[in-house]
Amino acid sequence: MRLSTSFGSRRAENRRQLEHLHRVLNDGACPVLSLDVFDTVLWRRVPHPADLFGILGARLRRDGRCPPWLTDTAFRRMRVAAEDEARGRSESLGSEVSLFDIWDAMPLSLFEGTPRDELVRAEVEIERAFTVADLDMADVLRLADKYEVPIVLVSDTYFTEEQLTYLLDRPELDTLRNARVFRSQHHGAAKGSGLWKIVLNGLGCRPEQVVHVGDDAHADQVVPASLGVRTVPYQRIDEDFAGVLEREQESAETFGPFGAHLDPEHGDFGLTSLRARTLGMAPAPTTSAVGTAWRYGASVLGPVLTGFAEWVAFHAHRSGTPVVWCPMREGELLSHLVNQAARSREWKVEARTLWLSRQVTSIASLDCFDRDSVREFVRRSYRLTVSRLLATLHLRPGDVPGLAGELDTVLDHDDIVDRMSAALTETPHLCNRLAVAVTAARERLLRALRDSGALDSPELVLVDLGWGGTIQLQLAHTLRIVQSGTRVSGFYLATDERSTRLHHAGLPAAGYLGQAGQPHETVEAVRRSPEALEQCTNALCGSLVDFTDEGSPVLGPRAGSDSQDAEIRSTQDGIRAFQRQWNRYVEHSGGTWPELTHSARHRLATILTAALKVPTTDEAAVFGNWAHDDNFGSSVVTRILPEDLRPAVPYLSPNDLDDLGMRDAFWPALIAASDTRLSAAARALANGLVDPGMFEPAGEPSETRLRFRTPDERWHDGPRRRVRINHNGLSFARMNFETDGATDVSLAIPGRPAIVRVDWIEATVIAGGDAEPRVLRWDKPDDFAGLTFAECTWLGANMVEFASPHAALWLPLADRTGAPVTSARITIAFAMLPQAVSGFTPRVPPASRVARLSGRARAEYRARGVAGIAAGAARMVIRRLAARR
Repeated sequence: MRLSTSFGSRRAENRRQLEHLHRVLNDGACPVLSLDVFDTVLWRRVPHPADLFGILGARLRRDGRCPPWLTDTAFRRMRVAAEDEARGRSESLGSEVSLFDIWDAMPLSLFEGTPRDELVRAEVEIERAFTVADLDMADVLRLADKYEVPIVLVSDTYFTEEQLTYLLDRPELDTLRNARVFRSQHHGAAKGSGLWKIVLNGLGCRPEQVVHVGDDAHADQVVPASLGVRTVPYQRIDEDFAGVLEREQESAETFGPFGAHLDPEHGDFGLTSLRARTLGMAPAPTTSAVGTAWRYGASVLGPVLTGFAEWVAFHAHRSGTPVVWCPMREGELLSHLVNQAARSREWKVEARTLWLSRQVTSIASLDCFDRDSVREFVRRSYRLTVSRLLATLHLRPGDVPGLAGELDTVLDHDDIVDRMSAALTETPHLCNRLAVAVTAARERLLRALRDSGALDSPELVLVDLGWGGTIQLQLAHTLRIVQSGTRVSGFYLATDERSTRLHHAGLPAAGYLGQAGQPHETVEAVRRSPEALEQCTNALCGSLVDFTDEGSPVLGPRAGSDSQDAEIRSTQDGIRAFQRQWNRYVEHSGGTWPELTHSARHRLATILTAALKVPTTDEAAVFGNWAHDDNFGSSVVTRILPEDLRPAVPYLSPNDLDDLGMRDAFWPALIAASDTRLSAAARALANGLVDPGMFEPAGEPSETRLRFRTPDERWHDGPRRRVRINHNGLSFARMNFETDGATDVSLAIPGRPAIVRVDWIEATVIAGGDAEPRVLRWDKPDDFAGLTFAECTWLGANMVEFASPHAALWLPLADRTGAPVTSARITIAFAMLPQAVSGFTPRVPPASRVARLSGRARAEYRARGVAGIAAGAARMVIRRLAARR
């Protein structure tokens, strides 16, 4: 039997390696067990071994043994250079050196007269403090000891025998007491250059009798395998995880020269190594998407939520809070994590789930006699019809006769919102009818809270992901209305600026990674793209829309698919797997393992921020296909990577991603990740490697400007978007507007003199009170021939010459939909050739009159049939008569 890197898949290697290793030992097929030391038997609580040098420099400076001007960075580089110099000096002897040789190459005069041996001892003490016995290898060693299998340690190291013995002197590794040790420093040869022959000669056994475990692909696998040794690779960081670490280094708000936020006492708390260890234990995925989801849970959300759960349990324990409440749907996972954190630390805290939602608490806290309060409630809905919102409030259409003619109208603009708010509050009778419905909803909520035990204590502590603290605020208001005497406080992963409402109301609300919008980069990244985080932590059920009279939850329909459910389950399995790995070391340490409650937060914020800002192509392929429901009475379901933006990806620049609103794209960075060149451009821009001006056209900045005309023939200014040119030489604009009715839209596409190739224009509109949006598109020569051109000229096909900054083409929205438009999203994909602002550039001949007329006729026919052609002819006659006058 031969063990090699081929056994076990790359993504779940360590799990299978350990299983095979246990089997080999149990079967008696391992006469000699050989192990590497560092990153196999021992691992460090820092991302890279040299990271300890900066911490050593800080300790020496703190103790007065190092000048204050010698920074951690400078010391680290000096220590690395000294090792290189020491190896160069002894190259004739094989370049293997001791720690004493390395310190002989340091400028010892800088260290305030501290003897070399004392400095060496200080470095060994740092290594001792930051190295950890690998618990999986400790299990293997105990099994080998049980079957009396000889154990050998083979290590490339500059530590002496005494120093290495000191580092290995731990209760978990007591089985190494009789192990033979082969050190490169002692034998003058490394594993890759002769040490293995020394090992085999020293053991006096055949190569195939030795099973060696180590992390280095060359020194621990290729070289010994070439001699006949059976090798078991114990990989620490695979290629995919190396990419994750790289994006975290690039995306960090401020990071030291060794690429991580290191705590002087705890390094990176072992997060890098434990993430790698967890990833190495991945189960075999059923699909590549499931595997990607598991890895995301284990390497990104697992550490972040493990820290959050530990922070919640710590503060609840310290304040004497025996129970915290985790609102569903995230509550199922969060309560599990908090309970596991409390158990591993022996903290007296229990987390329980509680059914709550923004929709239920907003109804329960509604002031029916305050029109502004009712208006804010109505305005919060998204693409609900009047009848659907009435049903949410448990009102019948007959209860509000003033809205009888608008039951199918979508609440998508201020005018209909104002009319509905007025209709609900215009008479005492209607206010009372609404109050009855709201009071009943409030009583159902209160019964559910009482039955769960949430009102048994004077303080109800919520644990949630957070953002604005809306549920806490509304629940507190509801409890004040009924004078329950219960105060509501909250522990959140992060809160944005809206959470200041809680503080003004006297409600405690603490954020783990960020609070009240600070630090800005962390909170903004989470606030801008929360959907994947929310979906990854949700239970597989619909959101809470009401309670029964008995207090049981009434859930709405759930968006998603079987594949999405499998990927969510896999993500949560990865999250739990990391926490199990973390808690395993917590429990084994006897209370000495560092906590993630305070100084680790900056490192964890970097992990999450980097993942949100720079998702990988694999992550985009998985999360981009997930569906997301609106969760406030609406049945609207949107993909995290919207279908309508997929064709726009070749036109987008990194700057365009920042212009997209929440309703345009939940996670703009995911769009970039779906395209290799856009992703590279966005990453370079985010890391300051390129100037934002690279994506701006030459000359003065310009804007795409939208105006819309209402049925009273008045024009109104709409949104504007900066014109940019991306790596493909293409441009994109997307603009949204709401009104009580628009007939036409004017688009000044380049906002300057230019020849423009308009590849397509798409308008997603709500018109005539329709509940479902309609999609209108212009992408063919005949489509453009039928448009009106103001101060611009159609050149044929999809080419238009804009003569001035205000030159625009008009989209006849009402003609295409048959009714005025109340809300619209206009998307334009184009390429432009700027022209001189002076207007002296030679003009391009326009399309022939015959082409314009025939194209316009075809457009009229497609839109409205024969009647459309007749109407178009009538308009031409009217214009000619007007011209003669």
